[in-house]
Amino acid sequence: MRTPINMLRSNGFTLIELLIAIAILAIIMGIAIPSYTQYVLESGRAEAKSGLMQAAQMLERCYTRNSEYSNCPGAASYPDSSENDKYDISIAVEDGGAAFTVTATPKGSQTKDTDCPSFALDEIGLRYIDGGREAADLDECW
Repeated sequence: MRTPINMLRSNGFTLIELLIAIAILAIIMGIAIPSYTQYVLESGRAEAKSGLMQAAQMLERCYTRNSEYSNCPGAASYPDSSENDKYDISIAVEDGGAAFTVTATPKGSQTKDTDCPSFALDEIGLRYIDGGREAADLDECW
């Protein structure tokens, strides 16, 4: 007695089916991974801006009490890094206590952000990126 043809077939996947599935996964990952990476960088930027604003508010409260930025007891104890440790936050008091600049410098994986590398904020609210004002990039980064 002969065995029917359909009983001789195996129940697994063919090589072509496997290659098609791998190609589909590669296309999906090729789109998803760069989008996710960009999202992570942008969330780090938000963290830097938040840290800058908090430091500037602390300095402004001190200025209200002492009429200068240099005698701020909270500045020495202010955290030197952002909330999730993606940026170093530094405070520089200038002009004898009449001006300040708060800077956020990336560290770790955030250094891959070449579009908006570092952020700064001064006492009158001017925003900077990478040490200088660049109008086109400034709006995109801030």
